[in-house]
Amino acid sequence: MNFIKLLIKSTLAIGMLVNIVNAKEVNFEGKTIEWTMPFKAGGGTDKWGRFYAPLLSKALPGNPVVVIKNMPGGGSTKGANFFAQRASKDGLSIFAASGSTQFPYLLDDRRVRYDYKKWEVVLASPTGGVVYIPSSLGVKTVKDLKNLKTTLKFGSQGATSLDLIPLLAFHILGLDVEPIFGMKGRKSGRLAFLRGETTIDYQTSTSYIKNVMPTIKNGNIVPLFSWGVLDEDGNLQRDPTFPNLPHFGEVYESIYGKKPSGSAFSAWKSFFTAGFSVQKMILLPKGVSKDVLETYQKAVKKVLNDENFKKLKTANLGIYDQAIGEKARKLKDLGTKVSKEDRQWIKNWLKESYNIRF
Repeated sequence: MNFIKLLIKSTLAIGMLVNIVNAKEVNFEGKTIEWTMPFKAGGGTDKWGRFYAPLLSKALPGNPVVVIKNMPGGGSTKGANFFAQRASKDGLSIFAASGSTQFPYLLDDRRVRYDYKKWEVVLASPTGGVVYIPSSLGVKTVKDLKNLKTTLKFGSQGATSLDLIPLLAFHILGLDVEPIFGMKGRKSGRLAFLRGETTIDYQTSTSYIKNVMPTIKNGNIVPLFSWGVLDEDGNLQRDPTFPNLPHFGEVYESIYGKKPSGSAFSAWKSFFTAGFSVQKMILLPKGVSKDVLETYQKAVKKVLNDENFKKLKTANLGIYDQAIGEKARKLKDLGTKVSKEDRQWIKNWLKESYNIRF
């Protein structure tokens, strides 16, 4: 019996030793981490990344330098393809995913050479978006939209980018909107709006907070509505970051006297969920070790618990819960999957509306 007890104690001790060895700390001292950003500098995702980069640097062991590598092109597929093919597996390569990267993946875009199932998520950031127009149009509230007789112009990155959400929303609302394709990002769309080249625009929450809200006071811009957020039952609710603005569903109801429904709205909500409920992610490439993954997970958790982050979060990101761990993994799955029916409806609509073939 004493021999058995001794054997058990020895086994436990060996197990503890193995766990200690396996839990080797990854130290990035003196290293540079390259954060692939598949967008131009100045856009919503770029601002999100530049907000997180110094916080991540401070939280990771060894305080490495986190450098943003902007790689726009192909509706963000260029940077995503580069990361999928060239990212190192030592923790020195991370990727900034956005809804604009998810949509080509979901729509079977031929340019896509990446697979979300092969990437590890360490942070998922939900976000929102706000639609606005110039005050010169005379529209003061969403109810005035149905009396608008002019064609609105919208600067767009492309119909299969994240701009799919506003384009389909404008269609569902029955607005006469002419997209001006070829914008390199939402920043380009915003600048075109400010130059008077377009007459309707939207920005994701990060960019709207930083770039649009400060200019509203001059009276030249009228915010119309937000996309909203989904509750636990999948129903649209007002965006907590912009509680005074109606959400997309409320706008539809104010124009048509009923809640939105049908195939078009089902497809819109499905892609809205994919594009905004998990709008931005920090991802690691396939093949990173468990040690590297756990090191990043601990660092991001440390960032979210930092008092300085809590003070700066709302002003930079809005009032959205940042997800880590199992919740982040669930959001990643949610943001990279849509039903066959909704995918096919969107494909048919894109073909009919913009002659896009898949």
